[in-house]
Amino acid sequence: MISYCCKRILTAVPVLLGISLLAFILGVLSPGGPAEFVLNQDGLYAPSEEQLEAMREELGLNKPLWLRYGLWLMGVLQGDLGSSYITGRDIAAEIAQRLPVTLELAVLALLMAGVGGIFFGSICAVYRGSFFDNFVKNLTNVMLSIPGFWLALILILIFSEQLRWLPTSGTGSLKYFLLPAFVLAFATMATVCRFMRGALLTEFGRQYFLVAKVRGINKFNLLTRYALPNAIIPVIALLGNYFASVLGGSVIAESIFAIPGISSMALEAIRYRDYPVLQAYVLVSGCTLILVMVTVDLLIAYLNPKVKLGERS
Repeated sequence: MISYCCKRILTAVPVLLGISLLAFILGVLSPGGPAEFVLNQDGLYAPSEEQLEAMREELGLNKPLWLRYGLWLMGVLQGDLGSSYITGRDIAAEIAQRLPVTLELAVLALLMAGVGGIFFGSICAVYRGSFFDNFVKNLTNVMLSIPGFWLALILILIFSEQLRWLPTSGTGSLKYFLLPAFVLAFATMATVCRFMRGALLTEFGRQYFLVAKVRGINKFNLLTRYALPNAIIPVIALLGNYFASVLGGSVIAESIFAIPGISSMALEAIRYRDYPVLQAYVLVSGCTLILVMVTVDLLIAYLNPKVKLGERS
């Protein structure tokens, strides 16, 4: 297991280098530039060419691309992610401040999607063909078709503007994260429900389950001791992928609910051509993705020893 983790980390190094290089090149090729935004953030006047040239020299934009990328990479190896072109703040400190906010949001969304999807999927499988099963199947179709931004606006209108139960923006206690986490978990909850239902129905038809059923084991033990441990493995893989995607893609929720996470930081960096922030964001997201995938592989191997590490579909 330790050798597997080391192997995954070593193979991830060239992948992360490639991702960071691609983000750097795409940022450089984008129209406009950070010098223009730094000098004209209020949009009131156009800076002169001399001012632009001086700012490019100050930001190091006149250096060759390979040298700029190499200097940034050397800084990363020393724990220095650089400074923001726009705010001048240390990027590592900015990420350290924003990442826990996104992690809290992602964990809460993961719990909502996982618990809700597994619970309703299990009930649908046990009572296959019932009214509840058909109702939930149709409901999941609706959940998968609703856009996230529209759901967020509806939730704000109902629970914040009309009922005044939950805040519309900011961070702090758990109540600030309930609405954005539910928006992130909504569609995935439907997917997990479908996965759970299908996986359990597959286990219900296997020989070991039929033998246990003939032996007179009650339904609860059949579900919790026999079918559920095997059926939950693909769901764990699905939730692992979902958690990684939420960490790097919660832009809609963070923007609408004004949550200062790393996704909103990346959105601001894109808007102002803040290349160092974008590169750091891509690097942190890539490292997080690899860490989550390794954790999921280890968890699946622990739950089912028959599954060899590295062979998860």
